[in-house]
This record gives sequence, structure tokens and C-alpha cells, in this order.
Amino acid sequence: MQLAYIARRFAVFLLIVWLAATLNFFLPKLSGQDPVRAKLLQSAQLGGYVHAGLEDMVKEYDKRFGLDKPLWQQYLTYLRDTSRLDFNYSIANYPRTVREMVAEAVPWTVGLLGITTLLSFAIGTLLGALLAWPGAPRWMRWLMPPLWALHAIPFFLLGLILTYLLAFQIPLLPIFGGYTAGAIPSLSIGFVWDVVSHALLPALSIVLVATGGWALGMRGMMVTTMGEDYVTFAEAKGLSSSTIFLRYCLRNAILPQTTALALALGQILSGAVLVEVIFGYPGIGALLFQAIRENDYFLIQGIVFTVIVALGLATLILDVMYPWLDPRISYRRA
Repeated sequence: MQLAYIARRFAVFLLIVWLAATLNFFLPKLSGQDPVRAKLLQSAQLGGYVHAGLEDMVKEYDKRFGLDKPLWQQYLTYLRDTSRLDFNYSIANYPRTVREMVAEAVPWTVGLLGITTLLSFAIGTLLGALLAWPGAPRWMRWLMPPLWALHAIPFFLLGLILTYLLAFQIPLLPIFGGYTAGAIPSLSIGFVWDVVSHALLPALSIVLVATGGWALGMRGMMVTTMGEDYVTFAEAKGLSSSTIFLRYCLRNAILPQTTALALALGQILSGAVLVEVIFGYPGIGALLFQAIRENDYFLIQGIVFTVIVALGLATLILDVMYPWLDPRISYRRA
């Protein structure tokens, strides 16, 4: 039964990927704009004139990108290439390929959002559990108002506030880019610290906002769990407060948090778009913003498809692993 369920979930995953790829192909074309013509006009106007042979150039580039073919043929070619993770060339950055540009941006986003997601989850979950626990220190009650306030602030707005405080008023951290302009990437300690220092401001803005959400969610689950019969029975047996907290309350309350964490990790490839744009961070979010602004069909399709596949895989892995996380859950029919 377990293998049959996994096979069904994998089939659903493939169906979702196909539907996502189909929507990903047709939606950008609804705008009715010609990205090749727009890019050539932009380049020509920078020189103060419009090329006389613009139409011939448009036809040549349409042929190179495959945009001169009928729509159904473009769709079949797109599905074939997508199955091989080949998203064609970037229209706005030709002759660079979409796969090359996405591969360069993914490590930045995964490094930033992966670490900040795990860090905010760990801190927020622990704080939320302690805030609901009657035996927690009294001073922790003062943490609730700041957590509520920070959670209500958007990432990018808090990022602007932190930039003003930590970059302008107190010039401690750099405010733009993934590393200092002109620096040569290497595995040296100096370059690594340069990258870390540039990531601190966006990371801090994300952690401060996300921690409140994790804490509030965990606090609600802990309050619900502490009212369960098995917790009352454990107290009646005379078990220690730490045992009840860790093995009976925290262990059961953290399961919904784990589900949310898996989905959050699946979404990290989407990037914190506005945060990356504000700080000029070279991640997927900033790349997607650039692609939308330049109407780069193929780059938009490549990024969106990668994000959807990552989220689908995270959901599939979570479904498969959930019986191991919670033995009470079984996919066998009664």
C-alpha cells in the first residue's frame, strides 16, 4: 500500500509539473508584446536612432529563438526542451542561456534563504514553545509584543529600516550587492567574509520578520497540545516538567511546524524578490524581477518552472516522510 501511494503521489507530481509547464508557456504570451522587437528598439534608441533594417533583424532573431514557428510547434519544442532542463537562450542577455543564468543565481538564494529559514524556524519554534509553557521564565512574556510587531512588518520595509540604521546612521554593514564590486570570487577567508557581510542585512530583515510567525504558530500549537488527555495523564503519573515539555508537548506540537518548514524550504528558490531587489542581491528573486522588467519570456519560464518543481518535490518528499515523522499517520486503508 505504501509503494502504491508513493506511485500515485509521483504521478500527481508529474501531472502538476506538466500543468505548470503549460501555464508557464502560455501566460507570458497573453501580454501580446514582442520581446525581441522591444529589446532591439531599446538598443537602437540608446544610440539615438532606429536601424533601417530592424524588421530583418527581428525576423532573424525570431528564427534563432524559434518564435517564427506556429504556437503549437513552439509548445511541443518547449515541452521537449523543458524535460531536459533546457530553457533556451535569454532574450535580453543573448547569447547567455537561461540555465546558465539560473545556475549562477540559485546558490545565492539557497544560501541566503536556506540559512535564514532554518535559523528563524529553530529560534521561533523554541520561543513559541517556551511562551506557551507555564514554567517558562516570566521575562519571556515581554517577547510577545515585539514578535507580533516584527511579524506584521514586510521583509522589504524592515530591510529599508535596517539599512538606514546599520548602513547610514551606524556604517557597520554594506548595503548593496553580493560582494564588493571588483572583488575576484575565491575560497579565501577575505572573500568569504565579504560575502557574509553583504548578506547580513537582508538575512537579518528576513529572520526578524519570520521568527515571529514561527513563534506565534508554535505557541498556538503548544496551547492546544497542553490541553490533550495524554498530557493530563502524564502529569497525573508524576513525570517531570522537562519530560512532559519535551516528549509530550513539544514533540507533538512541532509536527505542523515541520510541514510548514518543508513547504517553506520548497519555496526558497522563489527568492525574497523585494529584499533581493532592494539590496541588489544576485539571487533568483532579483533575476526574476529583471526578467519581468525586460519581458524575457524564456528567463521567466525557466525561473518559474524551477520554483514550481522545487515546491512540488518538497511536497512529495513531505508526504512520503510524514509516516516516519508521526507513526500515528498511515496510508493503509482501514
